[in-house]
Parts: sequence; C-alpha cells; structure tokens
Amino acid sequence: MRAQPRRLVLASTSSYRKELLGRLGVAFEVAAPHADERALSGEAPADTALRLAALKAQSVRAAHRDALIIGSDQVATSAGRILGKPGDHATAARQLRSLSGKSAQFHTALALLDAANGSVQTRVVPCRVHFRTLDDARIERYLVREKPFDCAGSAKAEGLGIALIARIETDDPTSLIGLPLIALTEMLERAGFPVV
Repeated sequence: MRAQPRRLVLASTSSYRKELLGRLGVAFEVAAPHADERALSGEAPADTALRLAALKAQSVRAAHRDALIIGSDQVATSAGRILGKPGDHATAARQLRSLSGKSAQFHTALALLDAANGSVQTRVVPCRVHFRTLDDARIERYLVREKPFDCAGSAKAEGLGIALIARIETDDPTSLIGLPLIALTEMLERAGFPVV
C-alpha cells in the first residue's frame, strides 16, 4: 500500500465493506458509526440509504477531523416491501421463497465526507437482481451451506448465493455487496485522493 495524502476512514463495522475497500490497496481505518437505521415515515428506499450513509459518516467525524470518511448504506426492496437482514434460518427461507422467480432492487448509497471542511459527496447506485425459480429443497441446501443471515435478501452474490440469481443489472457490481467501488474511486479522485 502506498502512502496517501489524507487519512481515509470507513465508517462501518461490515466485514463485507471492509473487504471491498481493501481491494483498492489503500491504507484506511475503520470506525463504528452510531446511527438509528430505521426508515422515516414515507421515505423512499433510495432516500433512506442516502440519509443513513451520510449520517454514518457524520457520526464519526468528531474523532477523525482531518480524514476523508466513507459512509455507506443499503436498502433492498421487492414488490414494495423492504427486505431486511433475515437474522435466522426461517426468515431467510421465507425471504428466498418470496423472491423465487422475481426481482429485488438494492439501493446502495455512498457518502464521502471531508471532515476538515464538512463538504460531502453522495451517490446512490441501484442494482436489480433477478432470481431463478427456487424450490424449497434448493433453498434449504443453500441456507445450510451459506448461512446468509446477515445479508438483506438472503442471497450472498459474493458466495454461493450467485447460484440463486438469474441476472444482475447494475453499473457497479460491487454495489450489490455493499460498497460501490466504481463510484467511490470517482468520489475519492474528486476529493484529491487518487487510488491509482
């Protein structure tokens, strides 16, 4: 990793986001954000994701006054319903049965906060996932092997969940995993932090 002109902080405890940011080969720190992640009444899913991404970045600003801070959030929906992290086997099975042969929209938001001057860049990167027709036996085999209980929609595209997916539509494949790297590298460049 080469030296960078600014400190970079990822305001997230997500191991997936940490792994994705690590792909860029830049030095960064991780800080746990403090944010109420509930949607506001009447708030559109993309707006929720964007608000929470910015809130997460702002929540660690006081401890990282000279840094560029990355906040990210993702809200998944299908048929007008929000798909949360299932948390357990039974809920994951219900999610996947409801998604069988259908699609889900993932709204992944980024906020890059310059803690030194308070300026913030934001973007939402959409991703539509089309699921194969899934029978109960396939769902059970998948859940036993993958245990995707911390993944909205219950299908980890970076793992075995890719076998449940028929097609993905997005400008940035890393957005589905939770940190859109194409958008992020553009934002970092604008902030004077070139990755390459």
